[in-house]
Amino acid sequence: MYSHHLKPTVKIVGVVAAVIVGSMLAFYVLILFWPQGNPYNTTTIDIPKGSSVKEIGRVLHDRNVIRSERAFLFAVRALWVETEIPAGSYQLIHANSNYKIIDQLVNGAPVLKRVTILEGWTLKNIAAELHKKLGVNKKHFLKACRNRRLLNEYEIQADSFEGYLFPETYFFPEDEDPEFIVKAMASEFRGTLLPYLKERIIEMGITELEVVTLASIIEGEAIYDAERATISGVYHNRIIKGMKLQADPTIQYIIEDSPRRLLNVDLKIESPYNTYLNLGLPPGPINSPGKASIIAALYPEQNAYLYFVARGDGYHTFSRTEKEHNRAKRKFQQVRRQAKNSKRGK
Repeated sequence: MYSHHLKPTVKIVGVVAAVIVGSMLAFYVLILFWPQGNPYNTTTIDIPKGSSVKEIGRVLHDRNVIRSERAFLFAVRALWVETEIPAGSYQLIHANSNYKIIDQLVNGAPVLKRVTILEGWTLKNIAAELHKKLGVNKKHFLKACRNRRLLNEYEIQADSFEGYLFPETYFFPEDEDPEFIVKAMASEFRGTLLPYLKERIIEMGITELEVVTLASIIEGEAIYDAERATISGVYHNRIIKGMKLQADPTIQYIIEDSPRRLLNVDLKIESPYNTYLNLGLPPGPINSPGKASIIAALYPEQNAYLYFVARGDGYHTFSRTEKEHNRAKRKFQQVRRQAKNSKRGK
């Protein structure tokens, strides 16, 4: 009885629904492929950590990548990716629509920056370089370097990662999380300590901490690889004989204005790291040693040297007796005076 009237009504509802769906789809497509007027073929965009979608839109607008922040915001919400745009530095290529911009921000990897950590750098040196290259907060990084949970994770028996952040070239996005950086560098250290080196530590009857500590002192002394094993031999000999190490790099580590020429007063500074006052190795590493210094610490040259002094050309004069050592020191002081006089003459 009612079917005659029902059929037109169903048809009308179907048409209206189709129009609504079609309109929504058209609006969806329009928003996604809305031309934003980006004038650049390639441009780099920095998304700060913790940015909301609205703040990201403002960054893009300020860089002239988009004209309409509102259209960008609609497109992000339409794609359900409001929480999927990570912080970092991105290179946008031919990104002239909302879809292309969002796709590259969500799926494109952030632009990575090259950071080279040099042998012999301390945690403070590393923090300064990370701040300079990546904008990493120095205090937050140093705090991560003392994080007991991370230290335990990497089985480090020390109060910080000093000595355990391996010197190497790394690639990180800007403003990378400090803990992630620490873990990356500590993992590189762990990967460097190959099984034969671990076996050598056991064979020598010493701890990993002692090896890294001695390696860091060797790193602080040696410029050329050819001398590392010889310097290691000197320190091993002094330890065996119960002599103080008297290692200048340990003093450089505790003075505020390092590096500089050491004074006699510096050698009297009360510190567990002062190897002029205390017997044996300091409590921990004083810098990040490279693999060559770690190997030298584990495989010292078998020699009878107990002393060495700089020669003025990056190498050292090694001596067996204190008398020979004092003679070598006088010779170096003469070289230093000649260099000073030569500079004055200029």
